[in-house]
Amino acid sequence: MSLVAIGLNHHTAPLEVRERITFAPERMADALTQLRQQLRVPEAAIVSTCNRTEIYCGMDTRRTEQVVNWLHDFHQAPNDTFSPYLFTRVDQAVVQHLMRVCSGLDSLILGEPQILGQIKQAYRKAGDSGAVGKHLSLLFQSAFNVAKQVRTDTAVGASPVSVAFAAVSLAKQIFGELNEHTALLIGAGETIELALQHLKTSGIGNVIIANRTLARAESLAEQYGGEATTLTEIPQLLHRADITISSTASQLPILGKGAVEQALKARKHQPMAMIDIAVPRDIESQVSDLSDVFLYTVDDLSEIIDRGMQARKQAAAKAEHIIEHKAIDFMRKMRGLDAGSTIAELRSQAGHLQQQTLDKALAMIAKGEAPEKALQYYAHTFTNKLLHKPSAGLRAASESGDETLIRSARQLFDLEPGNTAASRDNKQDDKN
Repeated sequence: MSLVAIGLNHHTAPLEVRERITFAPERMADALTQLRQQLRVPEAAIVSTCNRTEIYCGMDTRRTEQVVNWLHDFHQAPNDTFSPYLFTRVDQAVVQHLMRVCSGLDSLILGEPQILGQIKQAYRKAGDSGAVGKHLSLLFQSAFNVAKQVRTDTAVGASPVSVAFAAVSLAKQIFGELNEHTALLIGAGETIELALQHLKTSGIGNVIIANRTLARAESLAEQYGGEATTLTEIPQLLHRADITISSTASQLPILGKGAVEQALKARKHQPMAMIDIAVPRDIESQVSDLSDVFLYTVDDLSEIIDRGMQARKQAAAKAEHIIEHKAIDFMRKMRGLDAGSTIAELRSQAGHLQQQTLDKALAMIAKGEAPEKALQYYAHTFTNKLLHKPSAGLRAASESGDETLIRSARQLFDLEPGNTAASRDNKQDDKN
């Protein structure tokens, strides 16, 4: 079995492609079930965030094309819609990639910490669906441990740079001081909470938190001294918001052009900054056509983010060194897993032959045969049965000229020249 990763992210695909391939949370279990039952993928986990959709599998690499075709079918997309943007990684390349992702080295904002929580959640969902086996379990747990070491041993996450930080920085560029302005935050996840923290640090005058679940919005509002409301109330209060930051998991836009037009009229066309950091987008792209609206998406934040990256880039070099060595260690462990299965099967087969031959020897004694004769039968028959298939395989290898298998067998069974059974016994006697 090999480790295979298939996916796309902000490095390989534009926003309009990324938002078409996302997996809604409520469909994740169904997607994992299809992978395992329809495609017979033994192990699978799906990571679907704002900036990446990646499928991690423990499977035969020959199934890769089937998974790509399934991706298109699941999202009802024409063939090759995603193919130009997809990457495929195998074994050690998968290990290094996931370790880099969990450590924040592959994020839009270098070193951002939110991705680790998102990967852990994806892993839990895959586990709950029964899609995680020993190979993916070892992969994800190792990646989590490496991410922790990277955070501890390097300064890759030390600088206060994130999508939320960039969004608030952009608002400050537009409005200057924020103490007399109102911010509307749509959603109540980690990114929105982080944006709230940065807004409060920047001295924002008022905040309104709108969420599908009012209780969660009220919890954040109480914590950060704001006002809570539901998504359905947004059109009635949008005119109050100088700054709107939206980050939900909705598959459809939360705000349309019409609602924003009405808000502008109520504001007498005072400028509005709208920062949509959701994928798929929460705010219709047509809103950018309106005068007095500054609409930005996650892809527009890159320039701001780049200015805070220098310190993290220096730390990232050390982190990459850690990951490279840990990935090599992981592959040793994974090969050990596969060897463990082979050893267990070999021992099971030998144990079955041993018990089968022993039962016959004991039956001989029960019928009155001499114990010596039964022991001779047991030793001779068990040895012959145990070595029959390996011997036949070696003869076939010799006839076909497969010297590699012959050499491997000599090494595996310690049959190097001069290393006879008698010499091994003598060496053991010398040790004793």
